[in-house]
Amino acid sequence: MSIIIPLRDLNPRSTTPYITVILILINIGIFVFEMFLPRDVAMNFVYAFGFTPGDLTNSILDFNLGFIGFNIATIFSSMFLHGGFGHILSNMWALWLFGDNVEDRLGHFRFLVIYFLSGFFAALAHYVLNITSPIVVVGASGAIAGVMGIYIILFPLAKIKTLFFILIIPIFINVPAFLFIGIWFLSQISSGVISLFDDPYGAG
Repeated sequence: MSIIIPLRDLNPRSTTPYITVILILINIGIFVFEMFLPRDVAMNFVYAFGFTPGDLTNSILDFNLGFIGFNIATIFSSMFLHGGFGHILSNMWALWLFGDNVEDRLGHFRFLVIYFLSGFFAALAHYVLNITSPIVVVGASGAIAGVMGIYIILFPLAKIKTLFFILIIPIFINVPAFLFIGIWFLSQISSGVISLFDDPYGAG
């Protein structure tokens, strides 16, 4: 059995990644806020501000412009909600590892625009494939995937310093960015979807 833990990228930057830091802080802040809510209130909060494809479809069929606008808005609010500690930890760590260099290269404003556009189109793609689904979707995975895709284009051979465990033996290796990001994409395939039978907040 092996465990891979990315530690940092060996890719220097020349500016301070203000937007990346702010996005991470907002995500963590909202997640902590959820943790202090009563369980039923927390679930209602997630279902209200997460993106549910079926709700958008129903609002379109009813031609209810108010609900259409609200459901489209949940595409963006859902980017700041996460289904558990593992979900937010993996997303925020990936955003920190790759977002700073992309923000450094593109500039703060363009980085922010691309972040939200990536999240929006990822949600739109999910909607097209799950147009009547009643399952709420949360997480910044789509936005971060867009950032990581740009990272591959800009820095495909940048090294990611990685802690690799073989059984209990720790080994430090430098992994090319394109390889690590490929692994990350695979790990995100089933993340960020909460069903009524899931417990995204753990016990208690």
